[in-house]
Amino acid sequence: MSSHEYIHYHGLLLPHAAHSTESLEYAQNFSVEDTDVFAVTYPKSGTIWMQEILPLVLNGGDLTPVHTIPNWDRVPWLEEKRLMEVVDKLVSPRALVTHFPFNLMPPSFCTSKAKVINVMRNPKDLMVSSYYFHQMASFLEDPGTFDEFMDKFLEGKVLFGKWTDHVKSWKHSELGDRITYITYEEMVQDLPAALRHISDFLGRNLSEEVIQKIAEHCSFKTMKANNMSNFSLVPKVYMDNDKSHFFRKGITGDWKNHFSTEQLARFTSVIRKELEGESFPLPWSLD
Repeated sequence: MSSHEYIHYHGLLLPHAAHSTESLEYAQNFSVEDTDVFAVTYPKSGTIWMQEILPLVLNGGDLTPVHTIPNWDRVPWLEEKRLMEVVDKLVSPRALVTHFPFNLMPPSFCTSKAKVINVMRNPKDLMVSSYYFHQMASFLEDPGTFDEFMDKFLEGKVLFGKWTDHVKSWKHSELGDRITYITYEEMVQDLPAALRHISDFLGRNLSEEVIQKIAEHCSFKTMKANNMSNFSLVPKVYMDNDKSHFFRKGITGDWKNHFSTEQLARFTSVIRKELEGESFPLPWSLD
């Protein structure tokens, strides 16, 4: 698929399969409520995981929604076509996900008290994940070789632009206590601790028993087996699980199996340069 089949939106590339001019306009005019919760991610940083976690944290661990509603209707994307169709079915407090940088959030978001959980993932791992996703998703252009894809990634010629731009936009958002930051790696390492962090941030006082129940349900293994969460409901013409599973490994550090020494040096030097002079530290070593 060639790049002309992407929508160009404020310098970002978005696939037609899920986005339209109407859906992007709808997102800009979306009426954000004070009780809304947004999980903000750069693609392949734990979005689907948050679609599983948020309803359970918000409803106190009732598994009904995650067993009966597909993830994209349960916690829809702000920018995707589907939101218009399901918005009336969302129960307050509503949970949504978005890949938008801060500057593209709707005006009503800025004036609201809505909360944001920003999930970040080591860029080397998310690039590997994205590379495999491009191989199985027919609505994305062919990634080419790993080396070619790395060039595109570093130039921001991929979905939702440069990773560094996305990180900077949210780190500079100055939302005070409306935003919290968490990493994919923290979630992999100690999911119950990450759930406590999310629960406290959302003022949800969950018992240890409920935290453990949610952690068990939101494990990679359980989610991979849940048809409401593993994208097996998506027709093969859009996502071919024979080429690469949507739930591929769910681990950290897989980049070590893919990067050559030269690629690592190139990747690290570009990311470092783009984050030069930034006051926030990255939670992972780039080397």
